[in-house]
Amino acid sequence: MKKLASLLLTGVLTVGLLAGCGSTTGNAETPDAANSQTPAAETNTSLEGTVLKVGATPAPHAEILEVVKDILAEQGITLEIMQYNDYVQPNNAVEDGSLDANYFQHITYMNDFNEEYGTHLVSAAEVHYEPMGLYAGKTTSLDALADGALIGLPNDATNEGRALLVLQQEGLITLADDAGITATINDIVENPKNLQFSEMEAAQLPLRLADLDMAVINGNYAIDAGLSMDDALAVESADGEAAQAYVNVLAVKEGRENDPAIQALAAALCSDEVKTFIDETYNGAVVAVF
Repeated sequence: MKKLASLLLTGVLTVGLLAGCGSTTGNAETPDAANSQTPAAETNTSLEGTVLKVGATPAPHAEILEVVKDILAEQGITLEIMQYNDYVQPNNAVEDGSLDANYFQHITYMNDFNEEYGTHLVSAAEVHYEPMGLYAGKTTSLDALADGALIGLPNDATNEGRALLVLQQEGLITLADDAGITATINDIVENPKNLQFSEMEAAQLPLRLADLDMAVINGNYAIDAGLSMDDALAVESADGEAAQAYVNVLAVKEGRENDPAIQALAAALCSDEVKTFIDETYNGAVVAVF
């Protein structure tokens, strides 16, 4: 996926200006967590019988949506959760209308995807952040990392830059000053251990971990593979540049963000029930932002 610095910068600034479960579109009025507690009978009587189809990757997104499913059922809304194991199909399905929304990606990836594929996706809610982790494969500690060790990286533009920032955070490499979240391996200016890099689809990294010395893995794929944040050799800093740019969003096609059913879905995602589930289930691997 090609690098789109200006678009990604827009995504980063947008995330920085918005709080909680707010929409990243300027005119949407997504309910916040407090409003989501309003009784369904008072706010959603017209939505009785509504069916929403939402795409998600298995963990944590589909798991979180199972909590949302019960909340929406109390309002007479049926949530159908469609699981995907890649990042392209669920976005195309929202664009063509076969899905009402999806919940699997961060805002920077969504903006990049729009530019690359000509889609018209927007955020209806900011829900959570998943710290990336550096996980051991054949090498079990940073101190034991040998000269020329092989490190696995996700190969899509936004996540590769993020993974490289984790390596820089740990002092393993130095990136060019202007590389930022769009960094690639070509932006590495210092590599004292002569690390080698294997770039692959993010979903493949946990499966290939045994063939690598280490890999930087997205939180959702780490969870799905049974990797605990406690197992990570390094965790993406919560106050770093990347953390501000990678909030996971509820994505819909532009123009649908103010639909009452989408608003109800956003409110349920930003409810106290969901926050409690996230806090109690993921042990810091998923962090609610509302």
